[in-house]
Amino acid sequence: MTWSKKGLVFKPEGTLPFSQTHAQVPFGFPLPDTNRLRVYFATRDAQRQSATTFVELDANDLSNVLYVHDKPCIRHGEVGTFDETGVMPSWFLNVPGADGTNEIWLYYTGWNKSETAHYRLGIGLAISRDGGLTFERAYTGPLLDRYIFDQVWVAQPCVMREPQPDGTVRWRMWYLSCTKIELIDGHPEPFYDVKYAESADGIHWNRTGQVCVGYDEFTDAIGRPTVFKEGDLYKMYFSYRSATHYRTDVERSYRIGYAESTDGINWTRRDELAGIERSTDGWDAQMMDYCHIIEHQNRWTMFYNGNGFGASGFGYAIRED
Repeated sequence: MTWSKKGLVFKPEGTLPFSQTHAQVPFGFPLPDTNRLRVYFATRDAQRQSATTFVELDANDLSNVLYVHDKPCIRHGEVGTFDETGVMPSWFLNVPGADGTNEIWLYYTGWNKSETAHYRLGIGLAISRDGGLTFERAYTGPLLDRYIFDQVWVAQPCVMREPQPDGTVRWRMWYLSCTKIELIDGHPEPFYDVKYAESADGIHWNRTGQVCVGYDEFTDAIGRPTVFKEGDLYKMYFSYRSATHYRTDVERSYRIGYAESTDGINWTRRDELAGIERSTDGWDAQMMDYCHIIEHQNRWTMFYNGNGFGASGFGYAIRED
């Protein structure tokens, strides 16, 4: 597999109060019966609080930004809640509503501050009934938080709905699980892997501690899994890095990894097949991270962040088969 980079698409200009910097964790969302593709992302205000918003791209030329939304779709929560510092989108799903209308479910990462670890994360759910312009929290508390298998925090889920032969739907989640914090050069650094959960309704999740992609001699943190199925094979792309000097040393910072599975539970890591690397210079030369992959116009398309954890904006690449 080889990916052809098409360049930077969007970076906030800083003219909107809620969107001063960052277009982080991009998610491609096709708009049916239009010539547009929406990309949701997390952006930050002057206080570094995260909100979710979007831009719309020309579906026939994804480098062409047709519309920049001028307000947040969902903002930080109330004081004391798990998302009081910000809301970062992770996964959007079209789900039939109870009245038969379409809903868009957003699984998101909520932030709050920690005196010892800088931040703590949890997974929340918000629902849109107006076509994805605004999202209302399904609950003010998290769906998933720290747990016996997830000692510090959980974040950035990828969620898939799989119809079963008996007519039910199997909900599957791959999510980030922070298992410890280490103080490195005076800075609390999180260590997190990818774990797995299942649900019958998308709300109540069963966790067993199953690790899908874990640590190795280099990898101390794995960013935002994106899982899709091609034929009988599940494929996962993610970003990964070391815990030391990854902000300043390109050899230790985020790059794209890849894994395969026949059941979505037991994975074989094959980073050599990822087919995409950081550039030699420019907006994605120091980092490549937080990718999302969709099938668009019969081709696999990857949206991803570059340098500065999304501060340099997001771009895209096309898989060349």
